[in-house]
Amino acid sequence: MSDVPTIVTRDEAVAFLDARIGHGMKPGLERIIGLLDLMGDPQLVFSIIHVAGTNGKTTVTRLVGDILGAHGYRTGTFTSPHLHRVEERISIDGKPLTGEAFAAAVADISWFVEEYERRSGSGVTYFELTAALAVSTFAASAIDVAVVEVGLGGRLDATNAVVSDVAVVTGIAMDHVEYLGATIAEIAAEKAAIIDNDGTVVTGPLPPAAEGAVTARVAETKARWFRSGDDFVVSAETVAVGGWVVDIEGVYAPYADLYLPVHGRHQVTNLATAIAASEVFLDHALDEDALRTAVSATVQPGRIEVVGRRPLVIVDGAHNQQGVEGLAEALVSEFPEEAYQLVVGLRGSRSAAEILVPLQGQIAHVWACAPNDPAAQDPASVAVEAVSVLGGEATVIAAVPDALAAAIEAAGSKGAVVVTGSLYVAGEARAAVVGTEYVPSGVHVRYEAQVDLRYE
Repeated sequence: MSDVPTIVTRDEAVAFLDARIGHGMKPGLERIIGLLDLMGDPQLVFSIIHVAGTNGKTTVTRLVGDILGAHGYRTGTFTSPHLHRVEERISIDGKPLTGEAFAAAVADISWFVEEYERRSGSGVTYFELTAALAVSTFAASAIDVAVVEVGLGGRLDATNAVVSDVAVVTGIAMDHVEYLGATIAEIAAEKAAIIDNDGTVVTGPLPPAAEGAVTARVAETKARWFRSGDDFVVSAETVAVGGWVVDIEGVYAPYADLYLPVHGRHQVTNLATAIAASEVFLDHALDEDALRTAVSATVQPGRIEVVGRRPLVIVDGAHNQQGVEGLAEALVSEFPEEAYQLVVGLRGSRSAAEILVPLQGQIAHVWACAPNDPAAQDPASVAVEAVSVLGGEATVIAAVPDALAAAIEAAGSKGAVVVTGSLYVAGEARAAVVGTEYVPSGVHVRYEAQVDLRYE
């Protein structure tokens, strides 16, 4: 039998996770299923809403968590990656774990992790460990429902060890082609694999090329399918101060004049998907007051987030072309500036030239940098590619905070800066301007006197 690791402090807990970074990315479910089995399958004691998609997963996950929390359900959310600290990935009732709670949670499962690795001879990956940590924390916290975001794809993602009450596919576009396939149809099949037998699925807007794969999975699983455009729709939207005012025809009822304090027209679509997912989970219309409270208080850090005013500074974790398209549209429709100082850094194998095309005509100068990450791209290469599609000139300043400081100085008090290319870059830039904290929505309520009959 393996010894129990000594984990008392947050630093010791982080070190325990970081020791698995070297195990790399290993698609497959055998390790997470084996680990959860050894842990007693904690994922079986609460309901689950499972969220996949190319973009919008974190937003939809948080919105669903807030909506259900405002309806009196105790919720847990699991998202990835994190902006500043790994604890942000796991929230209970809308609040990320504290450092102390995180350390205790890691200590609780550390023996199981090391014992599984000893028995199997296979190292658990960082993401698998965070997923196991999340479901263990949720079980220990006696939540009613977990809203779980897929890390990559769906079929072989560690989160697919769960069986969901509702599966959500926010949308499908080209991304992670080295893992998910070279076509929309192939990527759609990977993401639709989270739909379980006799389950329920909610899909946001899908490109025509994705329809066949999702239709085939629905037929195979005999799932109920609620589709954007058919079963729910955004019926009206208006740009407002700090966000949007939205009317949505839901699955069970219409909801009018919802204030969504988030920038980007695509976030309106994400809201519609989140409302539909919440409705079908509850199997009835939402309480309008609870919904209005949840939506108006939502917090989405690092998603077209304004972190400075003089100059205007916007950080956005967009990391693929569809994400940058949403950012570019927001810059035109919701902000007065015409030319931005662009701070951009990428990780992995993505092409800066392909990703940044939507920003053509909006950028005055490029400041190329690199996140503090082993997979960061060479900022000099990013600069060359960025200029090839955006024109103008680029300056290479490797450290994100330094590149941001130079861009802010160049913008002057009346100018504007936008930071994008990676959530890691957005996180480092956000930390440099406003710090690493953000205030959760605070809308979660708990009616202890109520009994949820599904658990009798």
